[in-house]
Amino acid sequence: MWHEEKLLIDGELRAAEGGGVFETLNPATEEVLGVAANATDADAVAAVAAARRAFDTTDWATDHDFRAKCLRQFHAALERHLEEMRDLTVAEVGSPVMLTYGGPQLEAPVASVKWVADMIDGYQWTEDLGVVEAYGGSHRRWIEREAVGVVAAITAYNFPVQLNLAKLAPALAAGNTVVLKGAPDTPWSALALGQLIANETDIPPGVVNILTSAENSVGEVLTTHPDVDMVTFTGSTATGRKIMAAASATVKKTFLELGGKSAYVVLDDADVEAAAAMNSFMICTHAGQGCAITTRMLVPAAMANTAVEVVAATLANIPYGDPTDPSMMMGPLINSRQRDKVHKLVTDAIDQGAKLVTGGKRPDHLPVGYYYEPTLLAGVGENDLVAQEEVFGPVLAIIGYEGGDDEAVRIANNSIYGLSGAVNSADPGRARAVARQIRSGTISVNGGLYYAPDAPFGGYKQSGIGREMGVAGFEEFLEIKTLAEPVA
Repeated sequence: MWHEEKLLIDGELRAAEGGGVFETLNPATEEVLGVAANATDADAVAAVAAARRAFDTTDWATDHDFRAKCLRQFHAALERHLEEMRDLTVAEVGSPVMLTYGGPQLEAPVASVKWVADMIDGYQWTEDLGVVEAYGGSHRRWIEREAVGVVAAITAYNFPVQLNLAKLAPALAAGNTVVLKGAPDTPWSALALGQLIANETDIPPGVVNILTSAENSVGEVLTTHPDVDMVTFTGSTATGRKIMAAASATVKKTFLELGGKSAYVVLDDADVEAAAAMNSFMICTHAGQGCAITTRMLVPAAMANTAVEVVAATLANIPYGDPTDPSMMMGPLINSRQRDKVHKLVTDAIDQGAKLVTGGKRPDHLPVGYYYEPTLLAGVGENDLVAQEEVFGPVLAIIGYEGGDDEAVRIANNSIYGLSGAVNSADPGRARAVARQIRSGTISVNGGLYYAPDAPFGGYKQSGIGREMGVAGFEEFLEIKTLAEPVA
């Protein structure tokens, strides 16, 4: 399989200090795919030094046309290797191959690199504030937008191509230099980008550095190093809190895209059967390994039994198994630890009084691979652990509610998270009114799809700080400088 095992540091593809490696596994077969360089703290320091030098001593940050050219080269390289990236993603991530077409697992993120490159040309880097009269004179004022500096980007395993490119492309477009640390469960997905950058673009040495490591200390170096100006992280809220604390010592700018416990709100005039079927497919997408997946389904109590019946019937017919099979909608979880975590949350929910309607175990017909059955829990309380904690598995909790729209909104907002959500109603205006009251960064109204390169994505509350993608995501990587001079 086409892949890269070496780190990219200062323009050179090289082994980790001391030659250390770690294994990457196929989660569908539990077989070792190969190895990736196991970066050390010294490698992280070298990568930061290279990024610092490239930012401070070259014109990368100021040459907008050159950056656009380089990003278009990068996009072209990704397109040339799209099928190889597809095979790699299916094997290493365990993503069903069907999810790599068009959506956020592969093709859409690759397309977004060109969108970002094209945006450089028309972006308003300066803004005139006009003349102000003060202290007996006239003063012209204006704003210039410029790169933050050295960006450390740390990503998760579930959609690694999307997460890596959603940080790398806008950070580079804004004029920053980057040290990207890929997730230890999906290292090849990150290192492949380094190979393309080194061999098929004119991006100068040091502008992009890519690390993979099984050692937590490498991430600690990146979040505390005084030469890193900004940290952008996608992953769990628990880890995000640690990164925010670590970065505080040097007051780094932090952008955090964290966990979610999103609610799918069904109003009492909705087609509950259609809504239940739709959300059943949602929670099985990539085996539920998505931070925005609507894993809480809020249904009027009078409709709850119907919803349970439809979800159970739909889950029974979800095709899952070998991710290389185009007919499969769901593949495995990423590793045995994640499967054990999902199972414990399910068993704890049952102990708290939830009813296991279907699923709740490793499938009998898939003894190899980190699979977990599509699972439905009914009669879940809004404060139960499974209704409050991110599961990151194919598990749906149905919560019945009384009291109308206000009660549904209250329960939807009863979470430390605020990443995404959905509302379903026969009345579009009513659905929009409820959606506006839910404290989350994205909302699907009656099945609307928001994912696109121009659509900002991010969360309220403990789901994160900042926005990814769109103009807002690009501007996360910029500083604003206000200048003034006397008018002669």
